[in-house]
Amino acid sequence: MAPIVVSGTSFDDVPAVVGIVSASGLIFTVSMFAWICCQRKSTKANKTPPYKFVHMLKGVDIYPENLSNKKKFGADEKSDHKDKDPSKVKIPKNSLHLDLESRDQNGNFTKPHTKVRSSPEIESVPANLSTDGEKDSLSSETSISTKSTAPSEEQNNEPKLGSLMFSLKYNFDKKALLVNIIEAHGLPAMDEQSMTSDPYIKMSILPDKKHRVKTRVLRKTLDPAFDETFTFYGIPYGQVQELSLHFLVLSFDRFSRDDVIGEVLVPMAGIDLSENKVQMNRDITKRNCRKSVGRGELLVSLCYQSTTNTLTVVVLKARHLPKNDVSGLSAADPYVKINLYHDKKRISKKKTHVKKCTLNPVFNELFVFDIPYEGIENISVEFMVIDFDRMMKNEIIGRLVLGASAEGTVGEHWREICEHPRRQIAKWHCLSDG
Repeated sequence: MAPIVVSGTSFDDVPAVVGIVSASGLIFTVSMFAWICCQRKSTKANKTPPYKFVHMLKGVDIYPENLSNKKKFGADEKSDHKDKDPSKVKIPKNSLHLDLESRDQNGNFTKPHTKVRSSPEIESVPANLSTDGEKDSLSSETSISTKSTAPSEEQNNEPKLGSLMFSLKYNFDKKALLVNIIEAHGLPAMDEQSMTSDPYIKMSILPDKKHRVKTRVLRKTLDPAFDETFTFYGIPYGQVQELSLHFLVLSFDRFSRDDVIGEVLVPMAGIDLSENKVQMNRDITKRNCRKSVGRGELLVSLCYQSTTNTLTVVVLKARHLPKNDVSGLSAADPYVKINLYHDKKRISKKKTHVKKCTLNPVFNELFVFDIPYEGIENISVEFMVIDFDRMMKNEIIGRLVLGASAEGTVGEHWREICEHPRRQIAKWHCLSDG
C-alpha cells in the first residue's frame, strides 16, 4: 500500500494573509477614531453655545469646566479697592473679625442697618400776625404747602418693599453678560407668626424670556445676602441695549403658593458696560400686571350631532390679544382652555397647545365632547384664553361663554348651533375680562 502524502503549502499561506488583513483593518480604525476625536475637539473649541449661563455662588463657580478663572470676581473686587483712596480702603483687623462674626448661617448680616435721617421739617409760622395782608399770604402759602405735601404723604402711606442691590458686567472675550445679585434690604415680613420671610429671587431676560434663573432660598431674614452670579453666554454687546432685566422677589412658603414681595425692572438702554462693572441699587416695587382695555377676539366653530349626542368644538385662532407680560415688552404665550358645563356643573375640560410669543395665535385644534341624554338645552361652553407663565401663576387674558343664557352675537351663535345640527358654524367673538 502506497503512503499518503498531504501537501500543506496551500494551508500555510492562510494565517499570514489573515494577519495582514486584520493588522491593516486595525490601523485604519485607529486612525479614523483619532481623526474623529480631533474634529470634535476643534468644533467644540470654535463653537459658542447661544444663551448659555454659568452660576456662581458666593464667588465659587458651580460649573468649573466652563470658566478658566474661578476667582475672577474676587480679583476684580481687589483691583477696585486698589484704585480707591488707601485711607478709605484699609480696614483694621478687629473690625473685619467682627464683621465675620456678625453673619449667620446664610451669610446675612445680623446687625441692624442704620436709618437715614429725613430732612428737618420746616419751622412753623407764628400764629400772632398783625395785618390782614400777612394772613392772606400765610393762607396762600399753607394751601400751596398742603398741595405739595399731599403726594409725598400718599407715597409715604404706601408700604415700602425694600431695595435690591446688584451689579452688571460684560465679558467681551466670551460674549457673556454677568449679573451678580448681591443683596436685598428692608424686605417686608410675609410670615405673620414669625414676622420674617424666606426670600429668594427669580430673574429673567426680556423680551425673549429665554433665560429664567433663580437664587437659593435664605431662611428667616429680611436682609438677605445672596452674592450669586449668573453668566449668560452668546449675547452680542450690540444686543444688550435692547434687553431688560426682570427681578422678581418672592418668599418661600412650604405649605402654599410662594408669596410675591415685589419686582424690579431694569431696562439696559443707556447703561454703559464697555469699561467696568456697574453696580446698581433699585427700590422694589409692587408687582403690576399690565392689562389693556381690549381683550382681543377668538374664532371658534361648533357643531352639534343630535344622532350621537356629541358636540364638536374647533378652536381656530385669536387676534389682537393684549400684552399681559409684566414689562409690556414681550408678547404673550397664549393657550385656550375649554370647559363644558351641564346645569352649572363642569363635566369635561380640554385645552390647546401653548403658542409661544404671539398676540395672534393660530390653533386649529378639534375637540369632541359627549353630551348627556337630556340634550343640549342645559349645556354651556366656556373658552378661557390664558397666558402661560413658567415662573408665576398663569394669567387669564379673556373669557367667552356660549350657552342658552348668552346675549348678543354669542347668543345668536348658540341658537344657530342648536337649530342647525350637523352643521359646522364658525364666528368671531370678543373676549371679556376674566
